Amino acid sequence: MFTKSILNKSFLILFSLLFSTFLSQHLAVKDTVLMGCRFQIKIVGKDSITAHTLAQEAAEEISRIEHLLSDWLPNTPVSQINQNAGKQPIIVPKEVFDITQRAKNYAEITGGIFDITYASMDKIWRFDGSMTSLPSSEDIQKATRNIGYQHLILNPKDQSVFLEKEGMKISFGSIGKAYAADKTKEKMIEKGALSGLINASGDITTWGNKNSSPWRIGIHNPYQKHLPIKVLKLHNEAITTSGDYEKYVLFNNKRYSHIINPLTGYPSTGTTSVTVVGENAEICNLLSTSLMILGAEKGKKLIKQYPKYTAYLITDQGKIRHLKP
Repeated sequence: MFTKSILNKSFLILFSLLFSTFLSQHLAVKDTVLMGCRFQIKIVGKDSITAHTLAQEAAEEISRIEHLLSDWLPNTPVSQINQNAGKQPIIVPKEVFDITQRAKNYAEITGGIFDITYASMDKIWRFDGSMTSLPSSEDIQKATRNIGYQHLILNPKDQSVFLEKEGMKISFGSIGKAYAADKTKEKMIEKGALSGLINASGDITTWGNKNSSPWRIGIHNPYQKHLPIKVLKLHNEAITTSGDYEKYVLFNNKRYSHIINPLTGYPSTGTTSVTVVGENAEICNLLSTSLMILGAEKGKKLIKQYPKYTAYLITDQGKIRHLKP
């Protein structure tokens, strides 16, 4: 009786502690616009003040990265690289050098399908509502002459980056926001955030649980908007989606996607969206962007190189393909 009573009391104390801990956890949500896109930050902290403080620090971390990687803010390292294309190398912070080096490696892995030097096309294809006609094939061909990761020269000795051709540009518009999500997650874990979700306009990373349950993320189906193709339960994973159904131009009833094939200078065709799930948002974005251009059949070879990642591809005919190693 005495032993049973002690056990019962111990169980009640433990349950009480766990339940009170659960109740004391607080979710803070912060929406902000950074890096040219909308971020939603969800942080679970031990109390309300901690959660909201961490959410603000998360936004500050994203802003810090924006001031490293932006190609439209004039004084960032990336803008300085672009401004000095064909002139001189630019010594950059290690963080910028490292992500540039990874991006060049991605270009080599994909055979140039993923190439941050595609940015010279931004004057040809504009998706801000200002395009009034299709670019000519001559203009596209001229712009593609400034694309080529082979002309992106990295010197690890002095940590410099050089674009060999005048008129070349690099942009982290693709993996930059995914990288920001990954780095912010890393910092929040270091700061003691119990769990969280960083959503960079569809590039999402998660850690921990929400209300003792995994984070639930639905994969959008643009052909059946109210019915996701799958609902995923994420605990410590990332998910990114690339698609042609939100950012595009329309001419003669034909849609031209904002995802440009660097090898041709023309928008991707044949695929409506690609969602990739895996450990790291940056890699997920690399794969979802590349698979939009490659399509399902050619994309199989690429996804096999990343055994911890899986992809859901929707063709422009509405067919769903599940690609995994």
